[in-house]
Amino acid sequence: MLNTIRILLVDDHPVVRAGMEGILASQDDIQVIGQAADGREAVKLAAELQPDVVLMDLRMPELDGVGAIQEILAVENPPKILVLTTYDTDADIVRSIEVGASGYLLKDTPPDELFRGIRAVARGESVLAPAVAARLMGRIREPGDEMLSGREIEVLSLVSRGNSNREIAKALHISTATVKTHLIHIFDKLGVDDRTAAVTVALEKGILRLNRR
Repeated sequence: MLNTIRILLVDDHPVVRAGMEGILASQDDIQVIGQAADGREAVKLAAELQPDVVLMDLRMPELDGVGAIQEILAVENPPKILVLTTYDTDADIVRSIEVGASGYLLKDTPPDELFRGIRAVARGESVLAPAVAARLMGRIREPGDEMLSGREIEVLSLVSRGNSNREIAKALHISTATVKTHLIHIFDKLGVDDRTAAVTVALEKGILRLNRR
């Protein structure tokens, strides 16, 4: 008898959740036991339902995927987290892995690869989409951008969206002085002198990508 892997689906789009549930229903050893439309609901349902694996989107209202991952993994005997998203920017990848996600797959992943990824994560293994793995390897090989920490990438990502130091501090729950320190380190590592140049170089190197859905 197969051991059933109990899944919590987390995505803010009902059609995506419905489609994903339909795809997973084809597998005898995978069962969707709940769905959440935002990160806050995901944290609540993860505690109530105690799934084996949470399929987590990243960009959601109330609480984003990274925040939800942090809260879900803070409990005793937490489930495994497999990120399933459209986004493959370095900032998203690094933040998700840093907070404890076991895997990172893109929504265009073929169903068979998704099934294998779920089973691997449930076994305690790590899973990365080939494109994601290639991006991480590229960061390691680059002489400058591999030195940017996950937090520095977060700061730079918010800079690229036009946020002020005060707004960045509020979003990341840090002081404006800490934001300034991060920016000094970013400028030094990227060999630039201002915010615009930092964002430009980051886009050129693939550290950041323009938002897309």
